[in-house]
Amino acid sequence: MFMSKPKIYIDGKEGTTGLQIYDRLTGREDIRLLLIDEDKRKDTAERKKLMDEADLVFLCLPDEAAVEAIKLVENPNTRIIDASTAHRTAPGWVYGFPELGQEQRDAIQTAKWVANPGCYATGFISLIAPLVKRGLLSPDAFLACHALSGYTGGGKKAIAQYEGAERERELVSPRHYAVTLSHKHIPEMTKVCGLTRKPIFMPMICDFPQGMVVTVPLYLDMLRGGQTLDSLRAFYRDYYAGSRFVTVRPDDAPICGFIGSNNLAGTNDLQIFVCGNEEQVMLAARLDNLGKGASGAAVQNMNIMLCLPEETGLVS
Repeated sequence: MFMSKPKIYIDGKEGTTGLQIYDRLTGREDIRLLLIDEDKRKDTAERKKLMDEADLVFLCLPDEAAVEAIKLVENPNTRIIDASTAHRTAPGWVYGFPELGQEQRDAIQTAKWVANPGCYATGFISLIAPLVKRGLLSPDAFLACHALSGYTGGGKKAIAQYEGAERERELVSPRHYAVTLSHKHIPEMTKVCGLTRKPIFMPMICDFPQGMVVTVPLYLDMLRGGQTLDSLRAFYRDYYAGSRFVTVRPDDAPICGFIGSNNLAGTNDLQIFVCGNEEQVMLAARLDNLGKGASGAAVQNMNIMLCLPEETGLVS
């Protein structure tokens, strides 16, 4: 435990993720935020000074910039949470999804370097990793994943496009993207779930700011143990028992036959749905792409690393 308030620095506070982390940390009395002067935010020497002074640094930078930022840190006691894609499958980095299990949570708590998960990956992993880990699903299963997200996941460029006064008409409808089936989250989805075959991943961006739903359809006979919808709900409830932010929706949800994608906007929650029939199941994870899918998860990881109450600064 810290004898004084731990010092936190956000490198890249001006980006979407950085601003969201700042909003969750500002006003907290259990930490001390280190802020860079506006005219020095691109000054490498000043950034290095603050990173070496900090107990924990958030990197909210493009991948290449995050890799370069790591090289600036000389203080061996500075711990890092990287919100970029750069280190999510890199050796020496702990993947920042504590709900994977107690071993994962313990590893995050003692880690020097933590890679914050991607938003889509968080949904997919929450559904598939438990099945593979407990032996219900083969690692070489043929899997497809469909997902849709609010436009804030695309960063400042997408936000400007969707919120512009004279935006293009085509932005009104949902749009598929990453149509080469090579989305940047696939490597972490594959590795963290322990899969030997990459899933086919098909994301869409939609005309609302925050929120997402990630779905994986399966035939029930792909799962071992004669699974049913009821047994799968019970399985997930058991796996995530005690989790502060991951919950399984009741058996009768969704009552209306729809799963809204932006219901959890502004929270750090993730909800799991098990829907389908006697032959097929649709697994779905609903979350806020900027909450549990990005900044909220980063703050949750920080709290765990600093031995602070896990939910501090987060909305449920």
